[in-house]
Amino acid sequence: MAEKPTGTISAQNVSDAKDHASRGQVLARSGKTEEALAEYEAALALDPYNSQALYGRGLIYQGQSKHQQAIEDFTAANGLSPQRLEPLLGRATSYLALDKAKEAASDLDEAVQADPNSAPAWTTRGQAYERLGDKAKASASYSRAITLRPKDEAARSGLARTGG
Repeated sequence: MAEKPTGTISAQNVSDAKDHASRGQVLARSGKTEEALAEYEAALALDPYNSQALYGRGLIYQGQSKHQQAIEDFTAANGLSPQRLEPLLGRATSYLALDKAKEAASDLDEAVQADPNSAPAWTTRGQAYERLGDKAKASASYSRAITLRPKDEAARSGLARTGG
């Protein structure tokens, strides 16, 4: 993680950090993860509070199975922009990868409140509750995901497993 700032952050630093974070997003989308990571690091060196860079770096860490680092970045991004779906869903996905279904379910409860129309959030919530053994909540979550995205195969198979 970037070091905590020792003084004030200039408007120029914030602007330059946004530019780096935007370049990082473009690079990440084109599969150039190492270059994207470098851009996110540059953004965070200029502005440690750049939630776009924290979220993007978290996604890269997640893709590299560095789930604890991903959770730290998603947590920081969530702290900077609470009630945003993306960092909550990202953190929950990493929690599930680390077999922390209870923590994932908590994030996913908040995520579906932040964006009740997110099929991926409902599907992932179903997975978390299924792991916790709560078939009723899992089934309800999978059903909601299918309502939003009828061809969601993960939700369909989850619903079949949970008796929906």
